[in-house]
Amino acid sequence: MYRNPAPAVDVAIVHEEKIILIRRSRDPFKGKWALPGGFVEYGEPVEETALREVMEETGMEIELVEILGIYSSPDRDPRSHTVTTTFVANPVKGDPSGGDDAAEAKWCEIDAINPNDLAFDHGQMLKDLRNWLRTKRGTYWSGKPRLSK
Repeated sequence: MYRNPAPAVDVAIVHEEKIILIRRSRDPFKGKWALPGGFVEYGEPVEETALREVMEETGMEIELVEILGIYSSPDRDPRSHTVTTTFVANPVKGDPSGGDDAAEAKWCEIDAINPNDLAFDHGQMLKDLRNWLRTKRGTYWSGKPRLSK
């Protein structure tokens, strides 16, 4: 039996100087703030996972802009080794409201967030996002993702 990392996505939804954070309703990190995201389902492209997870956790429709980075530290998730693709996205429709495993979802001023207060390694993602916003350049990849639909 092979032990493989689990693929996941996280999404930084950005508008002007704000980002959407969700408050986790489940462990790990119950009660902590995080980027919306979750696990890739079998047969699902990561781009579709990002759209689905954002809809489930915030009730919003988004447009993916770029891949911010790939985060793969074996200890980034205490449940198991998880590799996440983190996207930058623009809001398209809806206002944030918590759903699925998000107790709450809201817009937050990007510069007012302490990266050390975020769940998982989302503090590093926030630091990378701040750099991306200054340079408009992703950490590992630049270009518009192609959706399969």
